[in-house]
Order: sequence, then C-alpha cells, then structure tokens
Amino acid sequence: MKITGDWLNTPATQAVCASLTDAGYQALFVGGCVRNALLGVPVNDIDISTDALPQTVMDLAQAAGLHAVPTGIEHGTITVVANHIPHEITTFRRDVETDGRRAVVAFADNVEDDARRRDFTMNALYAAPDGTVVDPLGGMVDLKARRLRFIDDAQDRIREDYLRILRYFRFHAIYGDPKAGMDPDALAAIAANIDGLASLSRERVGTEIIKLLAAPDPAPAVAAMRSTGVLTATLHGTDDKALAPLVHLEGVCGIAPDPIRRLTSLGGVGLTEALRLSKRASRTLSDLRDGVENTMGPAELGYRLGLDAGLSVLLLRSAMMELPMDPTAPVEVKRGADAEFPIRPADLMPDYSGPSLGAALKTLEQRWIDGGLATSKADLLATLNG
Repeated sequence: MKITGDWLNTPATQAVCASLTDAGYQALFVGGCVRNALLGVPVNDIDISTDALPQTVMDLAQAAGLHAVPTGIEHGTITVVANHIPHEITTFRRDVETDGRRAVVAFADNVEDDARRRDFTMNALYAAPDGTVVDPLGGMVDLKARRLRFIDDAQDRIREDYLRILRYFRFHAIYGDPKAGMDPDALAAIAANIDGLASLSRERVGTEIIKLLAAPDPAPAVAAMRSTGVLTATLHGTDDKALAPLVHLEGVCGIAPDPIRRLTSLGGVGLTEALRLSKRASRTLSDLRDGVENTMGPAELGYRLGLDAGLSVLLLRSAMMELPMDPTAPVEVKRGADAEFPIRPADLMPDYSGPSLGAALKTLEQRWIDGGLATSKADLLATLNG
C-alpha cells in the first residue's frame, strides 16, 4: 500500500528525504502525516524518522543546502526547512526511563523500537519517500476500523506520559468510530491511572482539552471522560449534559464548532486557571457565561457582544436550559450586530459633560435598545429634552 498527496511529492520534501537516503540512511514519514494521508484528510505537519544521529542529520542537511535547526536535539529532533516547509526529523528512539511526564530516551537503530515507544497503533505507521507504507506493529488494521488502541499494554503507555489519557479521548473524537465504542482495555487503564493527571502542567492539559472540544463531535468522548472520572479530575464541577444538545444545535443552525463555546456549556469553576486559558479565551468564556445568565434579548446580544458571541449565547441558552430556540432569534442577533447607536457625545454637548454626559449617553442607549434598536436620533434626543 502507498500513500499519496501533493505534500509527499513536493520537491522540497523529497530533497529533505534524499539528503538522508542518498547517504545510506532511512527516511520514513511517520505519525500524523501518514495517518491523515491514509484517511484522506489534510496533512498539516511533516514528521520524519531516521536511523541517522542528530548531528549527522544536521551535517547532511547543510551539505544539501538545506536549513537545519536543532529544535530538540537533546531528544533527537532536528527541524530541516526546505522552501519554507519545516520537516521535523527525529532519530529512532527507545524509552529508557519515564516518570509520567517526560522520558529518558536512547537512540535506536530500527523502526520497531521507535514504533513501540509511540502512543496508539494508528500513530505508529510509517511511509517511505515513495509513499510505501511501513507497518511494524499492525496499526493499519486498527486505522481501517477507526479503532483507537494503545500500543501493547495500555497501562504501560499511560504511565510513560499521563497526557496520553487526554490524547486518547481527543484522538477518539477525531479518528475513532463512534458506533464501535471505545476499547475497554484502554478505558480500564485510564480509570486506574487518573491520579497521574495531577502531575501534568495546566498548559498541557489546557491544550488537549481545547483540541478535544474543537473536534466535530466531542460529546461521546467527553461522556466517556465523565464515566471514567477524568472529567472531574481535570475540570472541577463540570457537567457534560448540555454538550451533545449544543453540538446538535450547531449542526442544525450551520454554525461552526467553537471550543470555548463548548467549554462554556460544561459549567464548572476556575476553568481559566485550570486550563491556563489565554486572556482572549478567558474573556470570551466570561462573556458567554454572562450572556447565558442575563436577560438580554437576541438583538441586544448581537449589539453588545457581536454576531459570533451573540449566536453562541443563543445556542448555549437553548442547550443548557433545555429550551427550544426561536427560529427568528439568529436573524435578530445579526440585526443587532449590524445596528449602530445613532447618538454621539457631540450631540449632547455642551449641555452635558463629564459624568453627566456619560449618564445621558447610557440612558439614551438603553432607550434605543428598549425601542428595538430602531428609535431615530431625533426621537431619542426629544425624550432626553423632555
């Protein structure tokens, strides 16, 4: 079997492979690029495994006129840039010692050792520069069945890096067959090792959770997280009962998935700190929560929050409060988002200034909102003068 794709046949990528193979070393595409190519989904990153040592990779790349950067040379990784395309090249490795967060590795000289230190069978697929698939652990069978399995013993793989617990749910949400369910051995191993999640940095946990919630339908995976105790261990006080209805409403309304909207639906406390959210994401989370809890109508939501956040609040209210959504509400949100308050500070000066100016503007704005965002400038000024 061979993989195909424009990314594979790009002259720059073939030149990177040739810098190794022409010198007698192996160059095997690995992981996501191979998996995605086999599934017919876009390839975003190019990873290459080799039996050449890191310094050799550097020397060969430079001799070929390519730009080599020692981005992770202590772990065996060199990034080789060709025609502005980064290629992460990593020497075959095997784990010597792990503590659940990081591993001490030794370089290996065969692809089988390299494959066995990876997480899931579908991620241990390799391909030669001509696209020929190399499957040292039989991962192709699992990929075709969209079956997510840990390599060898699930508990061993988890204890090498407890983040693999969260990665399991994320990968299942994206690549797994929801009708087939999840591997019972994997779920049992996850449930037995939940305490290890506490050793992970909040940044790593946050990145995985956000990626999971960005999947087309993360609801079954999040439900499995709840049943195994992972949801409580990572997101205190959350509840996923509104997530599946929210995902359904997104599809019905044709609204793209948004991980912060979906995170909002889970409720919970201290999520900004628990996930180390960015300031922007934290502000969005706060705005959406406030929007769900207040009584603003659809048009006012659009005016105050903008189109995207206003629509998100509508979806969240319906999913979290188990209420049907008015089919005209999205139109009203858009009308509000497009509306422009007709009064400017200069319209009230010099009669008003300082705090009195701010108060008058606020009063007129609320009257304009109460009037359906349709009251004219003249009528608003008349109400103030009256």
